[in-house]
Amino acid sequence: MLSQELLRKLRMPDLDEVSQYVRSLSTPTLVSMGAMAAMTTYYLATRPKPLPPPCDLRMQSVEVQGGEFARRSALLNGGGHMTHFYDDAITMYEFFLRGARVSNNGPCLGSRKPKQPYEWMPYKQVLERAENLGSAFLHKGHSKTTDPHIGIFSQNRPEWTISELACYTYSLVSVPLYDTLGTEAISYIIDKATISTIVCDVAVKANLVLDCVENRQHSVKTIVLMETPSADLVNRGRQAGIHILSLEEMEAIGKANHQQPVAPRPEDMAVICFTSGTTGNPKGAMLTHGNLVSNCSAFIRITETHCPLRPGDVHVSYLPLAHMFERVVQGVMLVQGARIGYFQGDIRLLMDDLTTLKPTVFPVVPRLLNRMFDKIFGQANTSVKRWLLGFAYRRKEAELMSGIVRRDSIWDRLIFRKVQASLGGHVRLMITGAAPISPTVLTFLRAALGCQFYEGYGQTECTAGCTMTMPGDWSAGHVGAPLPCNTVKLVDVAEMNYLAANGEGEVCVKGPNVFQGYLKDPEKTEETIDADGWVHTGDIGKWLPNGTLKIVDRKKHIFKLAQGEYIAPEKIENIYTRSDALAQIFVHGDSLQACLVAVVVPDPDFLSGWAKKTLGLEGSYLELCGKAEVKAAILADILRLGKEGGLKSFEQVKAICIHTELFSVQNGLLTPTLKAKRAELRQHFRSQIDELYAGIKM
Repeated sequence: MLSQELLRKLRMPDLDEVSQYVRSLSTPTLVSMGAMAAMTTYYLATRPKPLPPPCDLRMQSVEVQGGEFARRSALLNGGGHMTHFYDDAITMYEFFLRGARVSNNGPCLGSRKPKQPYEWMPYKQVLERAENLGSAFLHKGHSKTTDPHIGIFSQNRPEWTISELACYTYSLVSVPLYDTLGTEAISYIIDKATISTIVCDVAVKANLVLDCVENRQHSVKTIVLMETPSADLVNRGRQAGIHILSLEEMEAIGKANHQQPVAPRPEDMAVICFTSGTTGNPKGAMLTHGNLVSNCSAFIRITETHCPLRPGDVHVSYLPLAHMFERVVQGVMLVQGARIGYFQGDIRLLMDDLTTLKPTVFPVVPRLLNRMFDKIFGQANTSVKRWLLGFAYRRKEAELMSGIVRRDSIWDRLIFRKVQASLGGHVRLMITGAAPISPTVLTFLRAALGCQFYEGYGQTECTAGCTMTMPGDWSAGHVGAPLPCNTVKLVDVAEMNYLAANGEGEVCVKGPNVFQGYLKDPEKTEETIDADGWVHTGDIGKWLPNGTLKIVDRKKHIFKLAQGEYIAPEKIENIYTRSDALAQIFVHGDSLQACLVAVVVPDPDFLSGWAKKTLGLEGSYLELCGKAEVKAAILADILRLGKEGGLKSFEQVKAICIHTELFSVQNGLLTPTLKAKRAELRQHFRSQIDELYAGIKM
């Protein structure tokens, strides 16, 4: 029972007492209280409110009944996988036609010359040029059933998209090529896809194609150059039996021999995207119009509530169009009648392009985000600036975690305005993919940039994405829930102790975005797609309690660096262990870093002789292992071997540390068959790895 004293303290105040108290206050005090009350009322009335999420964020995916630990998007209302969003846009050709209609023939593709504004082609002009180019392809003997493959070897520019649209318009198939493949891989792709026509942007690439096919049997008959070819280039092509002409000439041929469009069906092939891989030849992933449409449509479905795209939106195209990430983003823009502005072709001028174009949609990769993050903190070069930056970030982060995304707070005006302006000041949607991103970097930039910022996960074999974060869930450290166009399941990887019953295992994907297999490679296709239609990604995932997926490992010891390059560490180790100084080596690459590091174990039997011969140094094994000169000499030796062994620059390690105890079964670092236990090695040497990365100046 409450005491009388406590009851007296809890009783409501008498109105006479309140009035007497108010009369006792001075006028300035009353004015201040009134102003504070007014400000509070104004804030409560105008403060931003979070948009309701499209689903319960506590359960973003649901288990499929009888699906062997498979899960689907909570956005699916009990139906099957999402195949399309608009009934009048079920192929990529229809995507463009819809965009032209809803934009009312608005601006479509834009480009610029240095220090000049963007110049725009309207939708109808793009379509007209695509029909002319496509008609020329048909005039050259291409058709849906005979010689359907068209090579595109170019940097991002309007003509790239026009060339692909020409393929879509006449049910032909685009086959992108890109420089980093190298001449051997380009030759392989040309032969594998039996490509007879290749559209190139510059003479250098046309010459590279000629390098690949000269003095041997080949399928190439025509090279279409986006610029005017020189007489020397035309003559060189003639000697190789190849007709080289300009894009303008090709379009004129098509205009003079115009053909009615041959509209594709959803099941028709749209793209053959060759993946660079890590070992062996590239593999050509075959993707249909239905594959692309389902993936684009799933993205539209997820973002429609919080960031619906419209004809006024602008996308900056700088990520390689030879990869599917950029192609899906472009598909989403075109079906909405939006604009695509291309960068000048030099990544160093991207910031200038951004401030000129003022994009609203900005796809990014982790390496660019890491640079932005480092630059922001690098400018906070005093303790006061760092404190202000941290304080402003925490205030914005608190809003973010409550579901509020904006760029008009006082912290935006005082602290983050410049970084937002560096992207043009109008970005309202960003998405990152291609490689993992640090949760710290992602959360900070989400707060600093104040826009809808998503993270996706996928691979070419799933068209592009298979999971994506949900609007309203701005937590980091996961890759979101399954897209509405596919189901995701985890399967046991017993040898790595990942069990689906524990919510862990290899990520497998099934749905209309799953590719049709690898071109003319049934063996590789069977390795990737099982009999039930599931793509096995090779990544190890873990279901989180809220139905999102976290990528935790790689089944095969292949990983990506921060810039998206695939690394096969065992191949590198096999080359490096040829060094007379080494007994063992563990090469490590962190997907949040841009380079490799290694832990090396010098050979106890040979180090002494090697050090004396190489450096003129003597001493015991432990003494030599502790000398900086020995460490530097070992690094130089393995880099030499790597260069001789054909390793690319990103496959070479940047730093090493020396360990004096051999990896063994007894210390848990080798399997009974003497194979490296990579997860255990990574964990065992975590502190040394962190120190190596901390000491590298990128």
